[in-house]
Amino acid sequence: MSRNYATNVTCGMRMSDEPGDLVALQRKLRWQCRRGMKELDLVLVRYLDAHFSSASAEEQQNFVRLLESEDDQLWAWVLGRSNPQDPELDAIVQRVRSAD
Repeated sequence: MSRNYATNVTCGMRMSDEPGDLVALQRKLRWQCRRGMKELDLVLVRYLDAHFSSASAEEQQNFVRLLESEDDQLWAWVLGRSNPQDPELDAIVQRVRSAD
């Protein structure tokens, strides 16, 4: 999938080809990465900083969907205690776990 943001609707924002739109989206997502656990915050922000801007539109949308998950479930997924039933969420959890 291409990195064309023109047809992407993410976090209630319609993305365009403008780099500023991606920056604004990342700011909004950075706020959403703030969870009830500092450890979870760090893992999510690490992925956001290292991989989000270069990810495919599909992967970006899956990351946004991941952020809609409950903290306890998300923490269990990140730790590998369980895995999402949805294969797309499972794939983004794997990417988040391996983000450096």
